[in-house]
Amino acid sequence: MTDRYELTMIDAALRAGTAFRPSVFEVFARRLPGARRYGVVAGTGRFLELLADFRFGDDELRFLRDEHIVSSELLDWLADYRFSGDIRGYAEGELYFPGSPILVVEGSFAEAVVLETLALSVLNYDSAVANAATRMTRAAKGRPVAEMGSRRANEEAAIAAARAAYIAGFGATSNLAAGSRWGIPTMGTAAHSFTLLHDSEAAAFQAQIDALGVGTTLLVDTYDIEQGIRTAIEVAGTGLGGIRLDSGDLDEVATEARALLDSLGATGTRITVTSDLDEYAIAALQASPVDAYGVGTSLVTGSGAPAAGMVYKLVARQGDDGAWVGVAKHSEDKASKPGEKVAVRTLEQGVAVEETVLVTDHRPTLDAAAAGGRALQVPLVQGGEIDDRWLGRQGVATARERHDAAVAELPNEAHRLARGEPVIPTVFR
Repeated sequence: MTDRYELTMIDAALRAGTAFRPSVFEVFARRLPGARRYGVVAGTGRFLELLADFRFGDDELRFLRDEHIVSSELLDWLADYRFSGDIRGYAEGELYFPGSPILVVEGSFAEAVVLETLALSVLNYDSAVANAATRMTRAAKGRPVAEMGSRRANEEAAIAAARAAYIAGFGATSNLAAGSRWGIPTMGTAAHSFTLLHDSEAAAFQAQIDALGVGTTLLVDTYDIEQGIRTAIEVAGTGLGGIRLDSGDLDEVATEARALLDSLGATGTRITVTSDLDEYAIAALQASPVDAYGVGTSLVTGSGAPAAGMVYKLVARQGDDGAWVGVAKHSEDKASKPGEKVAVRTLEQGVAVEETVLVTDHRPTLDAAAAGGRALQVPLVQGGEIDDRWLGRQGVATARERHDAAVAELPNEAHRLARGEPVIPTVFR
């Protein structure tokens, strides 16, 4: 969970006598991925749980020594590594915009810089999934959306994706590890292989109903959709819970399926559609008689933006004279704002109009009420002690609530799917 250059920087700084200068690092994104209107912060709770166990054990230290990667002095320091600084940031589930100070890490240069890969690998992936998920749930306009992308992602990424999607509004996941670990509702019934296992479609449907009850959802497109629907109602009766469609022109197929179900008296049987959906496909089905969606590949790959584009930069440090100074790189297209920052979402009549970021050299303070908005950063770690409000199942539930509340503040144009500018500007003061 560490890139080599983090350790070689510390090693060189130890030799130079600068490794333990008090420093402030910041996670931010220069722009929103895919020219989207807003971003969603996800992964904060996962980062904090990983931080609690971020240690260099005997095996890691042996590898570093045997490969001659760092000095013996640094090996001794790493053996006792514990993050002892402070971290504050946007509450998980909160929205962010270009330049938003999403995470602020304060500590010595050495103990803060070594967290770069850990922080970015979590926040960039989880936020990318949440960015896709929020667009999908808004496109669904209240219809349930379920996450089912485990087979399209690395095994641990799949669990993280289910968590991020749930925070951004998805209602359930097919991933049992995510359900066990994070308290996310799980769902799932059968795949085409179950139908193919049996001598007939009717036998497969009967076996599923015997096991799961008549309220289950039957997959009706293994052979012929019309006949599959007729067989499903013959076996289950008109009280069948639902059918799932996984192929064809989903708009046309769903319309025909609804008409057939109604003609058979199954007016309460719900229609779930799957098959390579993304936010655009969901929006295109808005007028269709679809009751729920299942999304996989597009979700877990960020729907065209697989990383959120966040970076981890030193923005302030203390000099030998004790004075704080803001620092930043000036490279073309990669410039950053020097100084430590706090952020406020400025509101007018309850609607977000500006991301206001106040900059100082160190420890800025702000009366959010006087600024006409709400403060966005919350304490996450103080003196190395992690605030457990953001951890585990409760942390996920809190993040989901925060996301719903933050999205409710956005102007209506935030939910357009077309590429565009951020829905509110970021203003540095």
